[in-house]
Amino acid sequence: MTGDHQTLALLLFSAFVAVTLGITTWVSRNRRGSAEEFYAGGRLFSPMENGFAIAGDYMSAASFLGISGLIALYGYDGMLYSVGFLVAWLVVLLLVAELVRNCGRFTLADVVAARMAERPVRIAAGTSSVAVSVLYLVAQMVGAGSLVALLLGGTGEAARTWTVVGVGALMVIYVSLGGMRATTWIQIVKAVLLMAGTVTLTVLVLIRFHGDVNSLLAAAAGRSGHGAAFLGPGLRYGGDWTARLDFISLGLALVLGTAGLPHILSRFYTVPTARAARRSVVWAIGLIGGFYLMTIVLGFGAAAIIGSAEVRASNASGNTAVPLLALDLGGGAGSTGGTVLFAIVAAVAFATILAVVAGITLASSASVAHDLYASLRRPGRKQHSEVAVARVAAAVIGAAAIGLGLLARDLNVAFLVGLAFAVAASANLPVLLYSLFWRRFTTRGAVWSVYGGLVPAVLLVLFSPVVSGSPEALFPGVDFHVFPLQNPGVVSIPLGFLAGWLGTVTSPEPPDEARHAETEVRALTGAGAV
Repeated sequence: MTGDHQTLALLLFSAFVAVTLGITTWVSRNRRGSAEEFYAGGRLFSPMENGFAIAGDYMSAASFLGISGLIALYGYDGMLYSVGFLVAWLVVLLLVAELVRNCGRFTLADVVAARMAERPVRIAAGTSSVAVSVLYLVAQMVGAGSLVALLLGGTGEAARTWTVVGVGALMVIYVSLGGMRATTWIQIVKAVLLMAGTVTLTVLVLIRFHGDVNSLLAAAAGRSGHGAAFLGPGLRYGGDWTARLDFISLGLALVLGTAGLPHILSRFYTVPTARAARRSVVWAIGLIGGFYLMTIVLGFGAAAIIGSAEVRASNASGNTAVPLLALDLGGGAGSTGGTVLFAIVAAVAFATILAVVAGITLASSASVAHDLYASLRRPGRKQHSEVAVARVAAAVIGAAAIGLGLLARDLNVAFLVGLAFAVAASANLPVLLYSLFWRRFTTRGAVWSVYGGLVPAVLLVLFSPVVSGSPEALFPGVDFHVFPLQNPGVVSIPLGFLAGWLGTVTSPEPPDEARHAETEVRALTGAGAV
């Protein structure tokens, strides 16, 4: 990697940081300081703007670099990740978007607490939301430390440490000063940059093969080392029953987890109406669908042009497939075009990480302040004190993410993202769906549903091959795993639903039919929505 790559990439990084800090400063001067302004941006965003912001929240560095790398290494099986992430939005569109916008105010707990005893429900839902957010956040921080340092050519410990600290400090500034409005505009800028960069690379790959997709796939299979098997299922998940069940488990977590991610749910409150929330999701599906289709082209393009062996030699997980592809498409190492394209990809990857961590930090700080703090505070406190707590929470969460990111910087972080989705699908989705659609649901059912999904998901991962008992484990030198799967979703998701049902049928309190009827009318019509 040459000094030209690093210099140009640093200049582009600096430009993005300068623009986003400028947005944050401008927003902080024009804010009203209310909870609605901080958590929901004043509910002033249009469906198109919010759709771009949702896409920016969802299209992380794992999507841009990770999925393309998996396709470059495993072909068809890697492509299934793109399908899972995209199909998840049908669940969001059909079951969640409008109803959440009508029933809630700022967080997931608002939806559940609308018909339950507020304090236990808010504590449970707030705890789960923070757990999901922190898991997702640590994964992004560790990715920032290893990936960005690698792209910049600084693989030493100091470079990785300062990268993590820098990302953490920036996200605290974005959230503390600008709140949801600044975070949303950062997401929009990032989504535009990411789509532009992805479109450019996709067009260049197709031009290289004269628009012939069959030729592209044939070349990818030829340089993969696996031949025709590269284009069929089974290369990564075609082993024994454990591998196949693991794939089903991961698929369940990806498809169902999106509807329970706190930073995605919070985006539905930034638009004025439920109809606008639904239109936001339509915009997001269009952008995300186009993006994931292009990651498929980039993944197979990297296999065809670079070769799977070269991608694996550069990074065992395939995370550098897209930067290597950009370098080749621009003219190769040492060329001006290669240098420019490589630097653009590096800058887009960094922008992606910054934008995603800002959105996650805002969602987790909102859960701390609006759910946990609001449930424990003394009556009579003013509303602005909650916003002050949210700003402090953002700083504390940022510091915790920096510390955990530094501790976990040498570990495989893929399981953190999968665990975040699994916890969201196991703890958040059951309580959300029960609250919206089950008339008999009670407070005990809500609390049991959250903890009944959260605790098993975490425990199963702790005793899985991800943590011990395999060469790729977090602690390869010991073996205390008893659960054979790497992703707990196939077990923990049903347990979350089961716990919610069991808590409800054994609850001594009768279901509040009147509050359910009120919530149902509000969810379906928007009458009385904030």
